[in-house]
Amino acid sequence: MSKKHNFSAGPCILPQEVFQKSAEAILDFNGIGLSLLEISHRSKDFVAVMDEARAIVKRLMNLGDDYEVLYLGGGASLQFAMVPYNILKVGGKAAYLDTGVWAAGAIKEAKKVGEVDVVGSSKEDNYSYIPKDYKVGSEYDYFHCTSNNTIYGTQIKEFPKVDTLMVCDMSSDIFSRQLDFSKFDLIYAGAQKNMGPAGVTLVVIKKEILGNTGRENMFSILDYSQHISKESMYNTPPVFPIFATLLTLQHLENNGGIAAAEERNITKAKLLYDAIDNHPLFETYCHEEDRSLMNVSFKLIDDSKKEQFDAAWKSAGISGLNGHRSLGGYRASIYNALPIESVQVLVDVMNSIN
Repeated sequence: MSKKHNFSAGPCILPQEVFQKSAEAILDFNGIGLSLLEISHRSKDFVAVMDEARAIVKRLMNLGDDYEVLYLGGGASLQFAMVPYNILKVGGKAAYLDTGVWAAGAIKEAKKVGEVDVVGSSKEDNYSYIPKDYKVGSEYDYFHCTSNNTIYGTQIKEFPKVDTLMVCDMSSDIFSRQLDFSKFDLIYAGAQKNMGPAGVTLVVIKKEILGNTGRENMFSILDYSQHISKESMYNTPPVFPIFATLLTLQHLENNGGIAAAEERNITKAKLLYDAIDNHPLFETYCHEEDRSLMNVSFKLIDDSKKEQFDAAWKSAGISGLNGHRSLGGYRASIYNALPIESVQVLVDVMNSIN
């Protein structure tokens, strides 16, 4: 089979080493004669996986024991509800930044739990930039933002200083760049964008922020404290996705960590953005200062070239380049595992269009 260059937005490309080791574990996990898919989540073999999967996150983020790491189901969409349910006080108010479809989804769910103020939004300009002229004071229980917007190709470059808790959905750029993660009180991320297969969601939470809402008789399955007390095994966890996520994070740690990944990602993004900027037939959707390092959304200026371009990139073995259905155009997702050679193939195809 000829090589495919996978630019899919999620589920997305993962390191080849992860595929190989995952496949081996499905056939025979740890040489025990059983598949990873059939062992008990309470077995010592999987408990060791869970323990390391939680520990490696704190190592990569340089966080201490005041933080807890959870692997939950339901995707980031479930976190849209769990976040306000766990930290928005009864009678309190939360501040949200509206920068795209997923941020808007988080706002919609939070409003079902309590009062929400949208302190900044770029919706009227088709989410083509990150709002910056806003303030978040202590009157809010927390501030929620989405670090990277997969559809529109924007990314927060500098996080605001707020006088309350900081919550961030990092689904599509987690572990792709160096951040001071201790500035965040709660981070969540669907794994399928950059750190593993679909089916598991990472939650990193500062334990001291819990238990202050005044909300009684909480649903246990939606209560972070319950999951923490059971070491992320309150209910049967998604065993295979957690194992594959651990392999992905081990690969990251063994290849220079987040710092090295960021250097590679900057190089890939520059190569592609330069090609778009220097070509008379292509342009991006978003403002230059807010361009994402993970998702490059762009379009043809001359639609008469669409048939030629589509045929060319498909012929080159490129997959997953079509833009999101709500925006159109094209989207190249250049996550950690995508090699620069794949970006170069796309650039060469673009340069062949005239």
